[in-house]
Amino acid sequence: MRKFLLLISVLVATIANAQESGQKRGLYEENVSSSDHLRAEQAKELDAYIHLMALDKRRLAAIFKPDYTSPRAFEASAKGLRKRFADSIGYPPPNGSIRDKPIFIRIGEDDLGVYYRAQIPVVEGVHAEGIYIVPKGIVGKVPLVISMHGGGGSPEVALFHGGANYHDMVRGAVKRGYAVFAPQHLFNAPGYPGDIRTKTDDRLRLIGTSLTAIEIAKITRSLDVLVKRPEIDAKRIAMVGLSYGGYYALVVPALEPRIKVAVSSCYFGVQEFRYEADELGVPTDFRFMDRFSLFRDSEIGALICPRPLLIQAGKNDDAPHRDMGIRLAPEVAAYYERLGKSDAFQFLVFEGGHEFHDQSAWDFLQRFL
Repeated sequence: MRKFLLLISVLVATIANAQESGQKRGLYEENVSSSDHLRAEQAKELDAYIHLMALDKRRLAAIFKPDYTSPRAFEASAKGLRKRFADSIGYPPPNGSIRDKPIFIRIGEDDLGVYYRAQIPVVEGVHAEGIYIVPKGIVGKVPLVISMHGGGGSPEVALFHGGANYHDMVRGAVKRGYAVFAPQHLFNAPGYPGDIRTKTDDRLRLIGTSLTAIEIAKITRSLDVLVKRPEIDAKRIAMVGLSYGGYYALVVPALEPRIKVAVSSCYFGVQEFRYEADELGVPTDFRFMDRFSLFRDSEIGALICPRPLLIQAGKNDDAPHRDMGIRLAPEVAAYYERLGKSDAFQFLVFEGGHEFHDQSAWDFLQRFL
């Protein structure tokens, strides 16, 4: 302690001597604190700028000029926005050389179908994992449904032992004669830390991509393989998902035109709700470039339009998973309405909580797929 006090005394004396010496030489001196108000002003200006740009629609208007003369013209007018979205997340991810072949291992069967564990190469050394189900008794080609689990989940959680809050999100498709691919995304892994998702996303951004881009690619590259299977009708592909899976049921169809129908459950508007309450309360894997200036969920909906889109929200779910979606849904509906496609968009607040609403989803697919 005595040595520490001595050191402080020496430093104070040195500074004083330097100031005195400067004054003797006629040098101008000023207290460091004299610019405190300028630093505070910098912080204030940047805070105001961030809020201003988040609300400024001019950049979006410059990139996206919807052409409502026809559905095809509308899709063409969205190409620039779609490209910017892909760039913002680093999609497609750097590929490398893919030498592995897809693997489908039969793991079981029941009265509904035959179950396979699939492993499909995506980028160099990285595979999509999931469960693939072929319904029994099919004649000819059948539609394919991508069924995406939520945060902390897995295909097995969504499929087996009643499906928890997923209910019939996987087997419901099989019951209706659709083939199903239920992919696995990274949320936890034995032997790895609990924040493996966040850390992996951070590391991927340092090499020019993101976990969102990789996980989208796990689905799109799987489609490359699945559409070649003899039982699949490549023109009839849908995607459904709950919670985090609902996120992917938006962003994957936004970039993948082969997906003709989408059902996003208990997700729409969640990050916008969090952003409004606390900008940095948004999980890091949703903080890609321009997320809240160009690519709100309503703009992602525009990238799906005019393909049929059903958005579900539970009446008894928590506010983030419902309230902002109610506010944003009319913006998406407007795109469909101006194209004369009002029936192809539906926003449903159902009686229930954070769960997949089977009946509306399968009715929607039956109608449009």
